[in-house]
Amino acid sequence: MMMIYDLKDVFISFSPFFFVCLFAGNIISVLMFLSPVKTFIRIVKNKSTEEFESLPYICTLLNSSLWTYYGIIKPGSYLVSTVNGFGVIVEIIYVSLFLTYAPPKLKKKIGVLAGILDVGFFVAAISVAQFVLTGDARIDVIGFMCSGLNIVMYGSPLAAMKTVVTTQSVEYMPFLLSFFLFLNGGVWTFYAVLQQDWYLLVRPLSLFLSNFIIAIPK
Repeated sequence: MMMIYDLKDVFISFSPFFFVCLFAGNIISVLMFLSPVKTFIRIVKNKSTEEFESLPYICTLLNSSLWTYYGIIKPGSYLVSTVNGFGVIVEIIYVSLFLTYAPPKLKKKIGVLAGILDVGFFVAAISVAQFVLTGDARIDVIGFMCSGLNIVMYGSPLAAMKTVVTTQSVEYMPFLLSFFLFLNGGVWTFYAVLQQDWYLLVRPLSLFLSNFIIAIPK
């Protein structure tokens, strides 16, 4: 989940550290979505996806889509839906560019993966939530799914590690994306400590550490 909170949280907390988490989390979330822009300018300019990995963007699209729905169904979480809704638009553009400029064989693979995750899985999840679950159960199930997908999303840039090892170069490692994922995980960790929510701490700490591996240039 992106580090987004309702404005009322600012006023009910007297901790300046909490306010810093709120402010930094909002900014970092937006920067995280926009961080790959330079990569896609290169893709469009060269009319090729080269060795860049599509998986991080496919996973982020699914994650943002579910968080948008979560923000809609959970009272008082409209900021979650609006910011992640922005992320959905941005990620659709990224995935579309992969489908446009990837080699034919890879394009088919990307299309199938995006279709299964971003369309099939998303539609199935929303359908179950809308027509099978109700009330708090709906919110809890979608929230649990979002949390699990966060782990996949934060770890997905590791897919580029094979390319890094093979080419002995970090050229195709999405560094800025990894860097902002790393920062986002760090802010979540700090927030969890302030709230003394140790269960919540497990997820962002794991995301923080996993992206620390790829946020440092090899």
